Amino acid sequence: MKPVKVLIADDHPLIRQGLVQVLSFDAGIQVVGEAVNGEDAVEKAKRHRPDVILMDLYMPEMDGFEASKIILAACPEIKIIALTVEDSEQRVVEGIKAGVRGYILKDVEPEALASTIKAVNAGETVIHPKITSLLFKELERVSVDPGEDNPSAGGKTRLTPREMEILECIARGIHNKEIASRLFISEKTVKNHITNIFRKLQVEDRTQAALFAIKRKLVNL
Repeated sequence: MKPVKVLIADDHPLIRQGLVQVLSFDAGIQVVGEAVNGEDAVEKAKRHRPDVILMDLYMPEMDGFEASKIILAACPEIKIIALTVEDSEQRVVEGIKAGVRGYILKDVEPEALASTIKAVNAGETVIHPKITSLLFKELERVSVDPGEDNPSAGGKTRLTPREMEILECIARGIHNKEIASRLFISEKTVKNHITNIFRKLQVEDRTQAALFAIKRKLVNL
């Protein structure tokens, strides 16, 4: 299996060097380049065509939000993981709207960083629990039409108890493998349930499903 090609974009040399060193211990990951700001990230993304970009959102010249939009417009197959120390509710939502597929804190454990990169490369969305709580605070402000169909209480899109369990796991940013372990079912079964959840909620990916669940208070975070 080919290693996941990763581009690291961060304006702090020590952070870039630390990430390169940490990822060098995983044979399944190959760092193909480093970028010092958003403009550099755009240029090197086009040159190296990485599978995943670890993107600092706050950089000089051009920030990670704008860089992510430009990169994904030109190379939609690239997956972007936002790296941050802390963030506001509004900025988290802005990052997700920009196309970010993962949101992790810079103090993440090495093993969790590697597993997040691989999960996002495989098509999953991974959001750190602290970031998920920020999303919850932001979406609490969004009013919900009481006439909308409630998937947890009847109607065309009603989810089964098992689907509700998996939806909560998705909202918490838990990977399929861990969901399977927690619920004592196979990963294939988890994927089948997730497909049904997406269909019933009329969403396209895990981020949309998580936002749907948080907005309508279908899960307890």
